[in-house]
Amino acid sequence: MDAEVFYVLVGAVLVAAVARWKGWPAPLLVTVVALAASLIPAVPDLDIDGHVLLILVLPPLLYSAALDVSFVSFKRSLPQIRRLGIGLVLVTTVVVGLIAWWIMPSLTLPGALLLGAIVAPPDAVSAASIGRKLGLPRRIMSVLSGESLINDATSLTLYRIFAAILAGVTVTVWDGIWQFAVAVFVGVAIGMVFGGLLHLVRMRSDDPVINGTLGLLAPFGAYAIAEHLNGSGVLAVVAMGLYVGFNAPRTSYTTRQQEKPLWLSADFLLEAFVFAYIGLQLPRAIAELGSGSVGGVLWLSVAVLVAVLLVRPAFVYPASAWGQWWQRMRIRRWEHALESGQFAEMQRRADVAKERAEAAAAGSGRPPRPVRAAKSPEQIRAELTEPALSWRDNAIVSWAGMRGVVTLATALAAADLAGLEPDAAHAIVVVAFVVTVGTLLLQGLTLPWLIRRLGVADGTEADEDAAEIAAVRARSREAGKAYLRGMRKTWAQEHGAERIDAFDAFAQRLVRVEHSTDQAQAEMVRPTYDEFMTLSKGWLDVRRQLLIAERDAGNLSEEVMRELITAIDAEELALDTRADTSGGR
Repeated sequence: MDAEVFYVLVGAVLVAAVARWKGWPAPLLVTVVALAASLIPAVPDLDIDGHVLLILVLPPLLYSAALDVSFVSFKRSLPQIRRLGIGLVLVTTVVVGLIAWWIMPSLTLPGALLLGAIVAPPDAVSAASIGRKLGLPRRIMSVLSGESLINDATSLTLYRIFAAILAGVTVTVWDGIWQFAVAVFVGVAIGMVFGGLLHLVRMRSDDPVINGTLGLLAPFGAYAIAEHLNGSGVLAVVAMGLYVGFNAPRTSYTTRQQEKPLWLSADFLLEAFVFAYIGLQLPRAIAELGSGSVGGVLWLSVAVLVAVLLVRPAFVYPASAWGQWWQRMRIRRWEHALESGQFAEMQRRADVAKERAEAAAAGSGRPPRPVRAAKSPEQIRAELTEPALSWRDNAIVSWAGMRGVVTLATALAAADLAGLEPDAAHAIVVVAFVVTVGTLLLQGLTLPWLIRRLGVADGTEADEDAAEIAAVRARSREAGKAYLRGMRKTWAQEHGAERIDAFDAFAQRLVRVEHSTDQAQAEMVRPTYDEFMTLSKGWLDVRRQLLIAERDAGNLSEEVMRELITAIDAEELALDTRADTSGGR
């Protein structure tokens, strides 16, 4: 068994590497090659328990995806993400369940709804990789990535509910709502605790090996503890990843630089194995049905595949229209409050609270307690406005519904459920595999063509980013100059006026001011090694902190901030590399 897993892993990685080299979608090629390989008699069967597959694969993939998601964009797109990650999963579960029960009554209604919950959540791995390659706008990528982070939690909660019903437990609608609420609260709470502890360690440790190792282990711990406490392990991992990713710019640059390639390699390895396993298992699952029921199960599989393909666009467009209508209603109520003077009263109260805090601090001699400033009308309007998706954008969202690891793993785990007949369990496994492979092939192969045909990736976002980068770089330079002006006074006090020339020469170099001649540079007094490192790292740190402050204030998108901080990290790496090669001299 161990050798078989190793061989599958090596083969999947080789195929995925060829796909990356050729620029093809790796999940699709790995699945197709594995499917073809499964028809060769010499290829042995690979049997892995669904629960084990879920626990080993899902936490690291979710955590890695959450690290890359912009929390700011996630928060802005949250209404759309909730509709898809919760509403669409519920609708798909019910529609598929009713269709499956009608076609195959032997499944029973709870078993049919269990099948609906299994095939309901899309896996955004393929869609995200295709979208990044073709340059999908962030407004679409944020929705697709955010949906993939929370729809698994909805699906797995429904899976637990229907599994309990199959086992003979009486579950009412209110019981289901309560279980979902507990899963959300406990999962998010556990994730925030793990995220806070991991961030605390990362802030206190500059050892990228220790930080990377803890980052690899933490998702498994958060997932297991949340599941043990009846919470959502998925939401625990997602909450932890969002928290750590949002605060990553505050940690050392060495941690960030080692973390990214580490998770890219882990994702590549796990995704290649999972999609290879999907392709290898389909013929075996069909063979276990027996000749008498193959036709009925394949008919059910085709019907469910068509249902999941049609339900998504049938939900996306009305839900988007409803979201825009509800947004207009909220903005209208806020404008009424603005006209009636309620907003002015809120601002007045905030100003009074700030004055009182400053007066109390002045009397006690302590610094004033921070008081949350009242939001401006522009900030409130921006919070009430979700990113608008055009009909073309919604077409891409509608067709990006490829199924993946969660559908596969829960289907395999369902085979061991109490109360589910063996024939029904085999039927669920086959349907899940057909839907997964079918969506990967049908939607995955045509999604790039659809993106190009609709012209969604138009490149205008790159121009907006360029303007944003130019503006924030100007503010960054001004912050750096302010830092140097403050350091000049400290330098004069510590080193005396005779060393101020060295500081001025180095400061001019940092802000890229050209000197008059090379001879003049050679005659100038230069700073020592320690002075050079202190000033350089301070210059880089103040620019980094300004970018974080601009992100927190809403003046800079998180994606652009990460791009600029990566450039600053490279500067600091070059600085430390130069120090290492020069031996600290």
